[in-house]
Amino acid sequence: MFNSIAYAADGAAQGSPIAPFIPLILIFAIFYFLLIRPQQKKQKQHVAMINSITSGDEIMTGGGIYGKVLKVVDNETFIVEIANGVTIKLAKNGIAQKVTPGAATAEEKK
Repeated sequence: MFNSIAYAADGAAQGSPIAPFIPLILIFAIFYFLLIRPQQKKQKQHVAMINSITSGDEIMTGGGIYGKVLKVVDNETFIVEIANGVTIKLAKNGIAQKVTPGAATAEEKK
């Protein structure tokens, strides 16, 4: 049934030993330049933005709540006022972005 003869390939006809790895190297290079590098750049910008936050800055939390930083407690936490007389303690990684003054919604200004 399976009695075909298998012939071995000639050793001289195989080519370079790194040839099978060239597509993998190219795929890694494409992933690096299209996915990994832009994410690292954006992460560095976000960390720099968070480190530049001082008292009086307006921020938006990761949950979409706008507030004003009252006090920088330490390198990891902030005291944020989200409404008149309502303050919360917010971790550094809970901040999504810094808001320019006057960019808050009309409802918040009332």
